[in-house]
Amino acid sequence: MKVPVNSIRAGNVIEYNGKLWVAAKVQHISPGKGGAFVAIEAKALREGNKLQERFRSGETIEHVHIDERECTYLFKDDNGFTFMDKENYEQLTVGADVLDPDQSRWLQDGMEVTVSLYEGSPVGVELPKSVVLAVTEADAVVKGQTASSSYKPAVVEGGIKVMVPPHIAVGTRLVINTEDGSYMERAKD
Repeated sequence: MKVPVNSIRAGNVIEYNGKLWVAAKVQHISPGKGGAFVAIEAKALREGNKLQERFRSGETIEHVHIDERECTYLFKDDNGFTFMDKENYEQLTVGADVLDPDQSRWLQDGMEVTVSLYEGSPVGVELPKSVVLAVTEADAVVKGQTASSSYKPAVVEGGIKVMVPPHIAVGTRLVINTEDGSYMERAKD
């Protein structure tokens, strides 16, 4: 089924140049001059080689029909990442070669994800758009520095580095974008 390239997200399976690809990283770029475009980094489903391609915003691309299952993340071991199907309670193991390290770092116990299956084998995992994590390390808050638009590095749960506004302190819970690892806002809990 042809879909606009803007609707493709990390974890989706697309058909391009006669091969099946799993989108690993999708960036929507709007340069100051010229039209907007979408940069897709993908991995071949069977061969394992990588693709980096740019598409104009209005283009369409073939989205391959695959089974999508709502699953809950359980744990990681030597075999890969184990998820439980919410419908029939079967366990699915997704190999580390399928789940990109940029994606897997956001996984939390009990997280709800969508696992994509092609001919019965897992080919991709679609994470929620954002996660809530607490800050474990951050530079001290400097009084009066909140007016500037500069960001400082901070470490959130899981040892992930994120750039945050200067007023964020240790223990603050943040909403982080899972697609690019950017700070979105303070958690409202």
